[in-house]
Amino acid sequence: MNGHVPILMYHAVAHAPARATRGLSVSPGAFAEQMELLGARGFTPVTCGRLAAAWRGGAALPDKPVLITFDDGYEGVHRYALPTLETRGFTATLFASTGWLRGPYDTGGALDFMLDWDQLRTLAAAGLEIGGHSHSHPQLDQLDDERLWFEVLRCREILTDELGRPPVSFAYPYGYSSRRVRRTVRAAGFGVGLVVGNGLAARRQGPYALRRVTVGRTTRVKEFEQLVTGRAIGRRFARDRALTKGYALVRRSRQVSRQVWGKVR
Repeated sequence: MNGHVPILMYHAVAHAPARATRGLSVSPGAFAEQMELLGARGFTPVTCGRLAAAWRGGAALPDKPVLITFDDGYEGVHRYALPTLETRGFTATLFASTGWLRGPYDTGGALDFMLDWDQLRTLAAAGLEIGGHSHSHPQLDQLDDERLWFEVLRCREILTDELGRPPVSFAYPYGYSSRRVRRTVRAAGFGVGLVVGNGLAARRQGPYALRRVTVGRTTRVKEFEQLVTGRAIGRRFARDRALTKGYALVRRSRQVSRQVWGKVR
């Protein structure tokens, strides 16, 4: 694929997800079918850390690499996705919002039933990479510097304490980032950052703005095959990209307004 790598973005894996997560969820059966297709087409899943290390240092990647990623930390990743991944010998990366997981750091903002920390450790022990996804899942580009630093660093500190090693990868909540956000993620010690973008990842995007492709409830297996091979991505996500660009302008203007009013006060 000419140096382009598909990074698949999943969220909940569930038979009956909460309304808030339904559109971005997949059923366990659909997930299994999608993993079967990856195997049949000769794709080899790698972690975000391995991709970043290869693109930084020139290490070899498989002929057809693919990244399977999960955002937030929904319990169905442990219940349904992990057995499917283990059956095929596949790895993946899960980006955890530490304040959404069930346990001592829970901020109460989760949208659905989440992993607990023992389950997260089980995923890590099974070979999944655990990355950061902020602490309470805010729009990071709308935070002031102090709050932004807290969200990124607190997430990293908790994951390091609970898993015994620091995370190397980070996915921006909602896919929203900016130069300031990316600088903060880098300064906190993360080595790679993922946006959404709905396109294939490429080295030229830079280590802190790698694109992913959304897989959701309406993604059928034929369309899934097109996504991982890079066919028809632009057409399928054209409307989403237009909306994203427009909303980015709105978010930037809001941030500037807050900064101005903060100085006035």
